[in-house]
Amino acid sequence: MKLYRFVFDTLFIHLRTAVLAGMVLLLTTVSTAQMAVRLFPANALRGVLEVTEPPMVLINGEPARLSPGARIKGVNNLIVLSGTLVGQRLLVNYVRDGQGMLHDVWILNEQEAQRNGVNTVTPTIFESEANQPKTDDDKTQVDPLSTLISR
Repeated sequence: MKLYRFVFDTLFIHLRTAVLAGMVLLLTTVSTAQMAVRLFPANALRGVLEVTEPPMVLINGEPARLSPGARIKGVNNLIVLSGTLVGQRLLVNYVRDGQGMLHDVWILNEQEAQRNGVNTVTPTIFESEANQPKTDDDKTQVDPLSTLISR
């Protein structure tokens, strides 16, 4: 009988430790996800979204429509239903589909909202290329960053 009690107590202690470790890991993952700054596509635009009557919205005060497969991601990067956002004015990054409807929308967290630019992907310039002038076929010098700045 003492052996069974010892085994039960040992299993209970290990199970309790595993559950507590899992909870700590889950809380750490959730808090890290909320703090992370997301990367957005190069064609993403920034604006103020107000859902009026789904799928109808206002983007920067102009009428627009959510596409049939539109995805709105909240500050924690989870999908948010448009009906829960009715009447709220939210700072977002968004991408339109081929027909001009809003297809991907990201509600910005505080860190993302403070960034000036929409696209957070920066070009990589290798040290060996940094000091070399870039030229096209007409021998015209081109600034390697000018194409990114003009977006």
